[in-house]
Amino acid sequence: MIFRMKVPLALVAFFVLLLGTLPGQRAQAQHPAVVRAELIFPEQAQHVHGSSLVALPNGDFLVAWFEGSGERTADDVQIMGARLRKGAKAWSAPFLLADTPNIPDCNPVLFLNSQGTLFLVWIAVQANLWEQSILRFKTSTNYTQSGAPVWNWQDNILLKPDDRFADEIAKRFKELPENTAGWAGYAPKYDDLLIAAAKDVPKRSIGWMTRIKPQLLENGRIVLPLYSDGYNLSMMALSDDHGATWRPSLPLVGRGPIQPALARQKNGTLVAYLRDSGDEPTRVHRSESADGGQSWTASVKTDIPNTASVELLVLRDGRWAFLGNDIDDGRYRLSLYLSDDEGSTWKWKIRVEDHPRDQGGYSYPSLIQTPDGLLHMTYSAHREKARKSIKYVVVNPKLIQ
Repeated sequence: MIFRMKVPLALVAFFVLLLGTLPGQRAQAQHPAVVRAELIFPEQAQHVHGSSLVALPNGDFLVAWFEGSGERTADDVQIMGARLRKGAKAWSAPFLLADTPNIPDCNPVLFLNSQGTLFLVWIAVQANLWEQSILRFKTSTNYTQSGAPVWNWQDNILLKPDDRFADEIAKRFKELPENTAGWAGYAPKYDDLLIAAAKDVPKRSIGWMTRIKPQLLENGRIVLPLYSDGYNLSMMALSDDHGATWRPSLPLVGRGPIQPALARQKNGTLVAYLRDSGDEPTRVHRSESADGGQSWTASVKTDIPNTASVELLVLRDGRWAFLGNDIDDGRYRLSLYLSDDEGSTWKWKIRVEDHPRDQGGYSYPSLIQTPDGLLHMTYSAHREKARKSIKYVVVNPKLIQ
């Protein structure tokens, strides 16, 4: 006689989650705060990276990423997207969002301005060089139907930093500890190279790249984070007319602070956490602005390890969330931190992804919160060279203790 034991469906679901959502991978026990985890589309050989997520007023989610046979050197790279309808259990099939013919399109950022206009900002990589990238954008007010939004405007964002750009770089480097990095007695130091390059008007006017969503201030200003692979530092694009026109901030200077993620303190100070593209040990950089993103302190390293990506968000309950690769040797771990003192300490931490070093990379996250308090994130999920997708995860921060 065969006895069959009835197993509650909730218990079955728990073990399915415990065994992981990616077949063939080592089982990863998900934290109970993770309430949903799935790939937006099946794994594929095509390269996919750099996602951005936005919640639309009708309850839909829209995600964008870049996709092609490579990155900056592959001219077939396009901006792709998918939609998760309100209440739906699966994402739509991918659709095209933007394509500059014969030029790679990368690093999309989706956001809504204070008037409810949807923006897609990205870079067209001229000459297949990051430092030659051009900022492009589209806008839409008709974005609630299935498929891609109906775009009503497209243009470039052209920035022209003036001589204050060079003065600021020279000033801020003096605030940092002395840097002796150089190659020989007659070779210039790292700082001196950037100070000299900052005086070059064409160089400082091009090559600024997107990565992370902007900060919208109470007065309507949009502070859009940018970074440069040419200068290996960051800057903001500022708009005081809801995104109709843009101007550059002063540079955010340091030794390798790129891809800034922004948060606003209760006293109005803007804080940037930045990926470390400088010297070892690699740590998340931090900088502050007391004037709405126009000027920034020289970046300093925190104690958070970092090699690949950062994301930052102020939650509705006042806590801060940090999401990033808190390791110094790869992208195999992605962690979510929570702070109740505006980042002075991070008391709560969970691993969103945690794998052996040789089993994939998980990076470039996008993080938002919906009115119900849930955290929604997307990020690149690269298990192997030919197994790539964008992953969508929902976390209940109330269950992180």
